[in-house]
Amino acid sequence: MLGQTGLVLDFSKIVPSIPFILQGIFITLAFTLVSAVIGFTWGTILSIFKISNIKPLKWFADFYTSIFRGTPLILQLAIIYYATPQIIGYAIPAFQAGVIAFALNSAAYSSETIRGGILAVDKGQREAAMTLGVSYPLFMWDIILPQAFKNILPALVNESIALLKDSSLVSTIGTQDLMRRADIVRAEKFIYFEPYLFVGLIYYVMITGFTLVAQRLELRMRKSD
Repeated sequence: MLGQTGLVLDFSKIVPSIPFILQGIFITLAFTLVSAVIGFTWGTILSIFKISNIKPLKWFADFYTSIFRGTPLILQLAIIYYATPQIIGYAIPAFQAGVIAFALNSAAYSSETIRGGILAVDKGQREAAMTLGVSYPLFMWDIILPQAFKNILPALVNESIALLKDSSLVSTIGTQDLMRRADIVRAEKFIYFEPYLFVGLIYYVMITGFTLVAQRLELRMRKSD
């Protein structure tokens, strides 16, 4: 499209910067993967706390979830990165601060999903396991959790996709992910649409690919029933 100043969009301006932007893919994916693994692991523990007969554990899990679901993620990120060093006297690196914030936040949301998946498993299996003398940890690990995760896989996929998209927030604390690198190119080239559209396309491709892989996994798990 032509305007008074020529081409409105000129992607040739960012061609030299494309390798620099693409390097952000590895940081974004690494950040998302580490945050998801820690978050889902901690979320699983929280979900077990929530269905526990031990009241203090249940209260802790419910209070934890209310705090992280009731406050903005960007505020949690700012507190961990900027405010925590004031208390502990140690400056947390941006990448680590982002992982901590996102993992803790993701755990709060995924714990509710996992709890629902656990409660959806037939209670008769619990009674049968108790009759056979199966210990509670073994019962949860070998019988309940595999079935629960199979049932809630679509919800966990959605949580992972949201985590991948929200990972762009770590650019606000200096982590050189895709969004941060687009900002750097924008500042150097004095253009906005080209770097942002290019990064948006990368996010779209990654999320679409991840969704397709998740759908195949879900289909394979259903066939194994």
